[in-house]
Amino acid sequence: MRGYAVVLTFVLALFAPTPVLAAAPATPAQDIASTYPQAKSFFPQATRFGALEGEPRAAPAYRNDTLLGYVFLTGDLVRIPAYSGQPINTLVGFDLEGRINGIAIVEHEEPILAVGVTEERLHAFADQYRGKRVFDRVTVGAERRGYVAIDTISGATITVMVLNQTIMSAARRVATARGLTPEGRPPPQAPPVGASPAGSAPASVGTKIQTTPDEPLWIAVWEARAFQIGVLVLGLLALNGILLFQDALARHPNFLVIVRRGFLFYTVFFIGWYALAQLSIVQVFIFTHALMTEFRWETFLIDPMLFMLWGFVAMTLLLWGRGVYCGWLCPFGALQELINQGAQKLELKQFEFPDVVHERLLGVKVLVLVALFGVSLQSMGDAVRYAEIEPFKTAITLRFDREWPFVLYAGGLLAISAVNRKFFCKYLCPLGAALTFPGRFRIFDWWLRRRKECGRPCQTCANDCEVRAIRPTGEINTNECHYCLDCQVTYYSDRKCMPLVERRVKREKRRGTIPIVPVEGGTPAGPAPRGS
Repeated sequence: MRGYAVVLTFVLALFAPTPVLAAAPATPAQDIASTYPQAKSFFPQATRFGALEGEPRAAPAYRNDTLLGYVFLTGDLVRIPAYSGQPINTLVGFDLEGRINGIAIVEHEEPILAVGVTEERLHAFADQYRGKRVFDRVTVGAERRGYVAIDTISGATITVMVLNQTIMSAARRVATARGLTPEGRPPPQAPPVGASPAGSAPASVGTKIQTTPDEPLWIAVWEARAFQIGVLVLGLLALNGILLFQDALARHPNFLVIVRRGFLFYTVFFIGWYALAQLSIVQVFIFTHALMTEFRWETFLIDPMLFMLWGFVAMTLLLWGRGVYCGWLCPFGALQELINQGAQKLELKQFEFPDVVHERLLGVKVLVLVALFGVSLQSMGDAVRYAEIEPFKTAITLRFDREWPFVLYAGGLLAISAVNRKFFCKYLCPLGAALTFPGRFRIFDWWLRRRKECGRPCQTCANDCEVRAIRPTGEINTNECHYCLDCQVTYYSDRKCMPLVERRVKREKRRGTIPIVPVEGGTPAGPAPRGS
């Protein structure tokens, strides 16, 4: 019976009317300066601040009972995806004349702002907005007719362009809602303490503000970078021609050397140091996260150079594999190769690891990739910091204008590349490791030509390959190949390729003239020892 009583009590409790609880007194909204102390620097003379209220939300700043201006968060109004795929939330204050008193970034996930831009440079950029009117048309970087130009942050141009559009669009909406006009007509005087600050605003809570929609930022960016886009298109077309006619170029090795070296200089100076279009593993993570959450093309169209490069890389991965980007379009890789070529001209002795060590070191970059990806699933900000194992930001994006530990690390890798060709690319680069996975789905395997004698017994190409992507058995490891075309030069050379050398010797025997010509590239009969 006791059990039935417990069950009955439980059933009655389910159907019993819910007691009405006394409503807790509403707590007043916290003023914005308590949450964001930066607001006080926007209005040093202010004696008090209100809370974020109205539509769009903004907090008034007062000196006693006199309204001085408004403070707001851009994240409440405009959310334009930046380089990271996430918007930048900025605190902005402007006075009753519509003049901006200050801005402060309060929340972001931008890689370049997290690691790479000092607080001093960020404050210097923010200070440029002081005195600008919310109705001004502000542009970042180059001068444009009808616009007020401000300086960019080197290496963070796309980020600050998004920041600029976010700030100015949000500020215009708040100013318009509070009665400000381009002519500077101020709103009515604020009510005394205790009255609702939003009550004096011309736009009441819930009112939909009709504003002219802003042009998508990516369109303005593409228009502003038309010259860079044009030069990049010409470069990619030239590279496409090199790849399609690689057989003809390989038959003219001296001309190929000039073409390749010229393209490497183009990659370093234009793609890298001028256009700042160095691809990074961080971009791979951003794309992956976008696929798993909310994918928007606008996120990637915001940087035309990176968008076009990634599109070209995607195409070449399916046709040629990883090597086209790593061997031709990576600015840091090109810089390493040019340094190595210069070192060889100076006859610096080259150092190679023994085969057993080399094969094991190739897996290090895969481990780095897996570790970084795991961190990115937990925190993109932490992944960005650990991705500093890539020296790209220091050597290319910021042109060595960083703190000395970063410069020392990047410089050390470049110094190693003088005696070990593309050391970082072979053993440490997580981006190179990431590109090997889609590269496995390439359509063609016959672009790099081989002979049945390759590796059995001829080892000329294997000994000459300076990234060591040719196995002793003669096969090309496309996961490690940088598509330098050196092996294709050998393939067509009757002075280096052993089957062609034998045919040439027999031909000259029949003619009765056999000049004594040493075979280039060392002894081709067997594999040369590495690391000796």
